[in-house]
Amino acid sequence: MREKHKLSIPEEREYSPSSTIPNSLPRGSWLITGGAGFIGCNLIKRLLADGVPYIRVLDNLSVGARKDLNRVCNSSEIEISSLVTPVTGDRRRSTEHRGGLSRLTMADQFSSGGFHTSSPVHLTVGDIRDASVCLHAAKDMDVIVHLAASTGVAPSVENPRLDMEINVVGTLNMLEAARENGTNRFIFASSGATIGECQPPIHEELVPHPVSPYGASKLAGEGYCSAYYHTFGRETVCLRFGNVYGPLSSHKSSVIAKFIRQALAGEVCEIHGDGDQTRDFIYVEDLVDAVVKAAGSDVAGETFQIATNKEHTVNEVVRILSNQLQTKAGCALLTTNIGSRVGDVRRNFSNTSKALRLLNWRPQVRLDEGISRTLDWFLTNGQKEEVVSAILGDLEQ
Repeated sequence: MREKHKLSIPEEREYSPSSTIPNSLPRGSWLITGGAGFIGCNLIKRLLADGVPYIRVLDNLSVGARKDLNRVCNSSEIEISSLVTPVTGDRRRSTEHRGGLSRLTMADQFSSGGFHTSSPVHLTVGDIRDASVCLHAAKDMDVIVHLAASTGVAPSVENPRLDMEINVVGTLNMLEAARENGTNRFIFASSGATIGECQPPIHEELVPHPVSPYGASKLAGEGYCSAYYHTFGRETVCLRFGNVYGPLSSHKSSVIAKFIRQALAGEVCEIHGDGDQTRDFIYVEDLVDAVVKAAGSDVAGETFQIATNKEHTVNEVVRILSNQLQTKAGCALLTTNIGSRVGDVRRNFSNTSKALRLLNWRPQVRLDEGISRTLDWFLTNGQKEEVVSAILGDLEQ
């Protein structure tokens, strides 16, 4: 078990990179739950560019879709049943041993033709609430990135039991799958919603007091990650994501993607409350870089705020979007104010200095630049049909 790093909250908000722990990207087999979603597809794009030889996606396709995955890779679909079939013959075996038995890694199986496919990305359709599905999906994986979740405050308020089943039971199932299969590295996608109302910036030493079921379920996931690190030696890292935006977000319901979709479709955008509530908006490529560095780090048993260290109001986002939509697309952003949402916090931004010190990570993309790149993606990637479909979906909900 790797030593847990102690944290003392600094007066300054940045550290010298000389104090960081070096990162080395694991090039074995990666399992990404929720990998057909927005963040998952961006992560897969990055991992393939970095030369990762084998990626397995476990997704129930309730939000992400096969066509989203196919935007970034040529994936093949495999059934859960095929993952429990022993591989025989004279194929090259890894030197790793678990429980005294030599194992054939998924990267080995791919490189030796074990799956008879040219794609290094395999999609397995399944639900993380099914423990047996998780167990089989994690077979022979070197790294697990657990992104699958019920996301957002509003859905958790509408159905707190479903939120718990997916975010708590699903996370426990994946941790058990990692333990049973001997997978050491486990990256958990958490949220700043675990903290609740506080005087920002949020940092890792604040005592959590979640105000929404979503924050409570993510906090439970962090607790199980801590327990599996201390009790079972799994190398867990919890990353509390800020408000993520960027390319490949055509189905995402958060403010930037949703407002772009609605504006392009001529719909009125609804601002909850007065619009002066603040969030820490992080561009998806910066967030993916944090995931990669966490997976390749020696750090374990830790939690990190992954955001930009900057506070922006929803009204600021609207102004930036409005100007860019007018310039790039010649359309107006129409807004109306409605009531505040139950469970939302007023102010939210993060101190990310711990991630700089221990992971050598810092965000690179400013909000205006990130919004510009996101809008360009919507305008240049044949989004018309998806925009209309997404709007109709919003109206049905």
